[in-house]
Amino acid sequence: MGRDERRANSKDEVERTEQEYKFQRLRVYHLALDYIDAIYELGKSLPESERYNLRSQLERAATSIALNIAEGSTGQSDAEQGRFLGLAARSFLETVACLDIISRRGYVEANGLRAVRTQGRDLFVRLQAFRRTLR
Repeated sequence: MGRDERRANSKDEVERTEQEYKFQRLRVYHLALDYIDAIYELGKSLPESERYNLRSQLERAATSIALNIAEGSTGQSDAEQGRFLGLAARSFLETVACLDIISRRGYVEANGLRAVRTQGRDLFVRLQAFRRTLR
């Protein structure tokens, strides 16, 4: 087997293992990852004085959304998965409060927050819909 073949096989192996777990196939999980990306990008525009306060809180809350989706999907009962999705929704609402503080402090203009708020609302709707299917 040549070097290129090994590299191709290795790449195929990585692609298969990247979606090895149930949560990695969930649309809501990928929406959460996209939201995290948007939040981290927004965090870069905050003043340095908020680096270890508001920015850190915002990024941790956003990250918690995806982590709770993942944790709740691992062979749990529907009720247990629903509980973790509830925690994910609460973490999302924490990001909303952070965005409100950012807006109120004037760190980012309302127009600059519009896209991330819309993206977040779509994520929240999907989270809630998924929770409802588990009841």
